[in-house]
Amino acid sequence: MLKFDQVLHAHLSSLKEAITGWSETVSKLEKAKEKADTGLQGKADKADWKGENAGVTQAFVRKTAKEFGDALTEARSIRNILRDAETEFQAAKSELEKLVAEAPGKGIRIDQDGVVSYLIHPDRRAKDYDGPKPEQADFEAMRSAIKAAITRADDADDVASRALRTLVGGDKNNFSGTNYDSLKAASKVQDAEDAHAAYELYKKGDEATPAEIDKLNALFKANQKDPYFAEKFALEVGPKGSMEYWADMGDPSDGSRLGVDHRDKLKELQTNWSMTLATATHSTSPEMEQWKADVIKAGTEPIQTRGTSPYGFQVMSNLLRVGDYDDKFLKDYGNGLVVAERKMTHDGALPPGRAWQQMGGQPSHLNWLGGDLGKDPMIGFMEGLGHNPKASTEFFNSDIDLTPENSKDNKKLDPFDYFSKDREWPEELNDKGNLTKEPGYNALGHALESATTGHPYDAEAEGLKDVRTKENAEVMQKVVERYGSDPKFMHQQPGIDDSLGKMGAAYIDELNRSLETDSDTTMEEKTNSPFGYNDAKGKSRFGEEFDTGLLWNRGDAVNFMGIVSQSETGHATLSAAETLYTTSVLDQVGPKPGTPFDERDLTDARTTLRIGSEAQGIMDESRMAQIDKDYEKDSEEHKKAVGKTTEWVKFGVGAVAAGGVVALTGGAGGVLVPLAAETVGGAVTTFIGMEADDIAEKYEKDEMLKKKSDDLKSEALSMGKENSLRPGIAYANAPGWNEKDRNYLDEILVDYVRDARLHARDNDLPDPYEKK
Repeated sequence: MLKFDQVLHAHLSSLKEAITGWSETVSKLEKAKEKADTGLQGKADKADWKGENAGVTQAFVRKTAKEFGDALTEARSIRNILRDAETEFQAAKSELEKLVAEAPGKGIRIDQDGVVSYLIHPDRRAKDYDGPKPEQADFEAMRSAIKAAITRADDADDVASRALRTLVGGDKNNFSGTNYDSLKAASKVQDAEDAHAAYELYKKGDEATPAEIDKLNALFKANQKDPYFAEKFALEVGPKGSMEYWADMGDPSDGSRLGVDHRDKLKELQTNWSMTLATATHSTSPEMEQWKADVIKAGTEPIQTRGTSPYGFQVMSNLLRVGDYDDKFLKDYGNGLVVAERKMTHDGALPPGRAWQQMGGQPSHLNWLGGDLGKDPMIGFMEGLGHNPKASTEFFNSDIDLTPENSKDNKKLDPFDYFSKDREWPEELNDKGNLTKEPGYNALGHALESATTGHPYDAEAEGLKDVRTKENAEVMQKVVERYGSDPKFMHQQPGIDDSLGKMGAAYIDELNRSLETDSDTTMEEKTNSPFGYNDAKGKSRFGEEFDTGLLWNRGDAVNFMGIVSQSETGHATLSAAETLYTTSVLDQVGPKPGTPFDERDLTDARTTLRIGSEAQGIMDESRMAQIDKDYEKDSEEHKKAVGKTTEWVKFGVGAVAAGGVVALTGGAGGVLVPLAAETVGGAVTTFIGMEADDIAEKYEKDEMLKKKSDDLKSEALSMGKENSLRPGIAYANAPGWNEKDRNYLDEILVDYVRDARLHARDNDLPDPYEKK
């Protein structure tokens, strides 16, 4: 990979001279070829040679004349490659020069390694500073532009260097005659060569050596997002070919040692194979459209290996787990898969696990990424949706026609209801060798995360923005209705609680709007709500009906937050999200640090803190009630669980603020928390910089275990109340307030809420779940 300074300071004069030299060579060779064609070969063709002289000399003359043509073709190709490469290098260099020149005017500094930072850090600005004040979005845009320019140069460098080696490195005695009329043409030729090389390795199946699997992985990686390579490979292997290969890899009966000794290589291969097919599905060529149709058609067919016979859907679903698949293909695939399952189970008369049971032989090992062996095709499909938000959103907001061959009936299935309530998810063998339903519900959670947030469930936290749409919110309404209606749905679906916490965090603003209302059933927000901030025109991203309307009523919000908080993970995620969101609202609605104010200006700030504290009370009480139900009082397990209820503060402090969201980085993938404003204010920054505290650290283990559970519980709840005041403390201590104002705000806000009713007002909290 080229570096920033290499592209910015690239000396292209030598390359330009080379292009000029090769252009002159082309002109000379054109004349030489013309002489060879009309003179040398023309005379030889007309000569009436006989005998040995005709058989040897005439052929030699023709071959020699042809070499002039090959030399000309090769020279042109070299000139074309150098010319296009120079164009790409110059464009990338000019773009970086432009970015470097513009950066200071935007208040941004770009160092010699391409690292972006403040030109003058906010902490070092003079009081009268009136220069540019870049925001996180400005830094992200600059980094993205720099990366794009470097990638452009690097791609050109890779293609050009390989093309030039091909042109001159084949035969020492003959010109290659290879014709590249452009860098783009050379890239396509290289893609085709790589696709065929991958195909030759594919044909070896599980008889390939570990070194050959490495080579196949390297070819996939080198062309990971190249659409031409992906399509060539997918078509050459064929839809059935991919299934047969992967089924063969998962056959434990044929003596291959790859799955025993080289699981890591197969894990990498599954990822790379999936990403390649994902890229290929974005092609709309007639051949690829047929490929996609054939994949779905083959889903109900057994894929026979020596010792196994999984269905096509079982095999292909495990190749959907990674990558950005075409949205329409994923939806069509999912519809076909559901229709097949309903037919195989006789419309639900049989459990799905029975339908996908292989007939005879050993079970296939189709998934090497961990979590399960890949028997249930719905798991892989859900993981695919988890990486493709648009497809996931559309899937859960639509109906599936269960009899597509019959246009007269109206037999429909609601995918959300089916997967979240009606389907009996089969037990799978997990990595620990235990039979559990967790892999299925974990995958369902991932799919719902992407459908509600608009981001892949495991997207990197850095650079994420709040991209929720009305369609995302419609899925979230279903989630809150389902999982807030009865604790059994979350507790009987192991592995989904962390996803529910993340979804709740992503909609913490809407949950707060609902909590503020006086009625459990109203769908109108309270007038002049501090949580009612939409866009600059007062419009909601979810449509006009939600400018003042709610996604849920208060009762539904309380039930959902209470049930999700019964889980340790759900409680931690929602608590951190609530505190960060409350802090951002204070930044938005409270007087700006350093400005004069009176008590009337703090009305919205008080309301914000009160609702935030109430929300924390709902979550803390729900978690404590569940701990009491799960563990015997005064047992070590009970006390440890109580001690962990305040550790969420650490999770919140480990946050990154950017682009109108805070990304909680504790765990795989980013937990998005929408902020009340695009720009992070002083209270949020102050909160993120606060030190965390928790009961588990406050007491030594032995001392904690000596306490009574009730005493420890009271102390944890008290600390939870104190933690709910942290947004107010952060606001009072934000840079800009003088000591007098800071003390006043601490008293008028923090003490007000501390003395107020901190927990649920009129609502009965959801009953804890009682394990059968």
